[in-house]
Amino acid sequence: MSELNLTSAPAHLRHGSNIGQPLTRRDGILKVTGQATYAADNHPPGMLFAVIAAASIARGRVVSLDVAAAKRHPGVVDVMTPEHKPPLAIDPEIKTNPFVFRMEALQSNEVRYANQPIAVVIAETLEAATEGAALLAPRYETLPPLVGLDAGESFVPPVVGVGNPAESYHGDVEAGLAAADKQIDATYETPPQYHNAMEPHAVVAHWDGDRLSVDMPTQGLKLSLARIAELFGIAHDKIHVRSPFLGGGFGSKGLMGGPPVLGIMAAKLVGRPVKLVLRREQMYGPVGHRAPTRQRLRLGTDTEGRLTALDHHARTVSSTFDDFYEPAAGASHTLYAAPAIRTSHDAVRVNTGTPLFMRAPGEATGSIALESAIDEMAWACGMDPLAFRLKNYAEVEPMTGRPFSSKALRACYEQGAARFGWAKRPLQPRQMRDDAGLLVGWGMGTATFPALMFQAEARAAIRRDGSGVMEIGAHDMGQGAWTALAQIAADAVGLDIDSLDFKSGTSDLPDAGIAGGSAHTATAGAAIHSAGAAVIAKLADLATSDERSPLFGAGNAGVIAREGRLIRRDDESRSESYSEILARAGVAEIEARGTGAANPAAMEQYAMHAHGAVFAEVKVDPELGQIRVSRMVGAFAAGRIINPRMVQSQLFGGMIWGLSFALHEEAITDRRTGRIMNANLGEYHLPVNADVPPLDVITVEEHDPHVNALGIKGVGEIGITGSAGAVANAVWHATGVRVRKFPIRIEELLTQL
Repeated sequence: MSELNLTSAPAHLRHGSNIGQPLTRRDGILKVTGQATYAADNHPPGMLFAVIAAASIARGRVVSLDVAAAKRHPGVVDVMTPEHKPPLAIDPEIKTNPFVFRMEALQSNEVRYANQPIAVVIAETLEAATEGAALLAPRYETLPPLVGLDAGESFVPPVVGVGNPAESYHGDVEAGLAAADKQIDATYETPPQYHNAMEPHAVVAHWDGDRLSVDMPTQGLKLSLARIAELFGIAHDKIHVRSPFLGGGFGSKGLMGGPPVLGIMAAKLVGRPVKLVLRREQMYGPVGHRAPTRQRLRLGTDTEGRLTALDHHARTVSSTFDDFYEPAAGASHTLYAAPAIRTSHDAVRVNTGTPLFMRAPGEATGSIALESAIDEMAWACGMDPLAFRLKNYAEVEPMTGRPFSSKALRACYEQGAARFGWAKRPLQPRQMRDDAGLLVGWGMGTATFPALMFQAEARAAIRRDGSGVMEIGAHDMGQGAWTALAQIAADAVGLDIDSLDFKSGTSDLPDAGIAGGSAHTATAGAAIHSAGAAVIAKLADLATSDERSPLFGAGNAGVIAREGRLIRRDDESRSESYSEILARAGVAEIEARGTGAANPAAMEQYAMHAHGAVFAEVKVDPELGQIRVSRMVGAFAAGRIINPRMVQSQLFGGMIWGLSFALHEEAITDRRTGRIMNANLGEYHLPVNADVPPLDVITVEEHDPHVNALGIKGVGEIGITGSAGAVANAVWHATGVRVRKFPIRIEELLTQL
């Protein structure tokens, strides 16, 4: 139900029966019956298969490829190499805006990292292309690879993350530490991690003259379209990108990378449609990852256990040819109220594909170190970790002084602790065992993530038959966007969701912005909300200016849009259906557009974050050092909940990822060759069902009027940020052993148990 005052644009619409309902996924049946069409499911007539030949060295150059042998293989059509490829309109090394990263498009024979594409074989069948790639038998000139956090001389990057300063501070940290009654100084390390979405990166490209059709999984339809346009020198309106479903993205499908560009180039080279799909091991290189970090935290407290200073320094890496720096120390900007805080970063360059955004970039890596250090500081003060956090959590953003929803954070602490039974936790470690003699430990971590918004546009229409249409080029990576955004749309136009035609997932629809930063529901939802209000305003204008309508003369009283009818707000006995209004006006359809974007004035005045608290129980075998997480409780305040079922699913996923971060996930690089040794799902450890305990999620009621018109905050990433620290702290509480290098390994415990 939407409420509209005809004299001014509504600041808020009152919504009815769709928002807040735990609807099942609108695309669920398509997915479980195999009818959902992912990029690689498309097979246009005459399609060929392309396979990337990837470098087996990390640094050097390709000296030769046996192209003739590959071409002799039955079914091979062509081999694309740096010497034989269609030209691009611009050099892929050129960065035309801050969201463009350098890519490999066979521009030279230089090898900058292992798994870099060095050629593409195109064939009639996947098997022929694969065999052809093997027959290339590349020979190299090899140089010693740069590997690890100590690979070379460090430097201070100009920015970290997306335009954030490498160093920030307020207050005198050194004076705060010198005046402290208690101090800790601890260093933590996190490993490289790779996205490993269920669906690998894929592209099906088809040229029709100068027109291009592309099926590819992308978190940013319009960003991908724009990058394709500039690389190939064609107009935007001659490109059609389809991405209705994504089998996970986690940031790796947000910005255009080299592999889909190679697929489009291959199609241009042979003049036929081409499909290119990365093999699992090929996803460890050209499509981004989370960089490793080494983080030093120094904390001090006074005699009452209040923080006097917090110093957080992070070292990370980037590639030798581009710049993205994991903003890990930024996690210390927002949570704890120290009078002096300093965050800083330095970096080294290594032979790796460029690190990029990976679910909770900066927050995930930074929070496991910060939350571990907070627990260590609480122990040094002889305080319970929850009591220490309640004493020190920030009520305004420490670095800026802007207020935020600190009461919601306190509610997360209190509700999560009560559900978990935290009051029974002994202060000393290694005090609890279960009936089987396993060591039991309880840990906690604070969760936070910024409430971001980008820019988006939507188109809404009401048809003469009383149904509605909402169009927006949004993206569903599995988070439930098709469902949640349709719920917002239905309420925005005053219809039941089944009476709404929700169109999404293609580049010819209005720009929904990027599905990243936990901002997609807020951003696209705001545009949908605005478009719905605009089309209802047009419809109301038709009715209230028509003497034949029972709504004539409603004027400032306004109308309510509900269940396909406009109703006078001051007299609900007077109403008219959408179809009656349009039929009498002789109009088949009425439409309007709306936009969504952050409010700069509100952003300047308020700090905007989602908050949470996670509590974990682990059990550790005292003889084997084997760790099992036995239960987790998370309490999260994330603004208005559009669909409780989808939100719970996202928070569960984040908590599982945090568990994985603490105990499982790590890419291991051979320091001699620079190659990743576990570039597969057999050896790159991820939690399976047996590793995941019962999970309990509480959504804490929160009404934040400042974040956006709908009060929405994101939930896609916040679940990681408290969970990893909670598990790590629980391991310490069970064993008395503080492990500071993640993931926590059995051997780290065995030597000290």
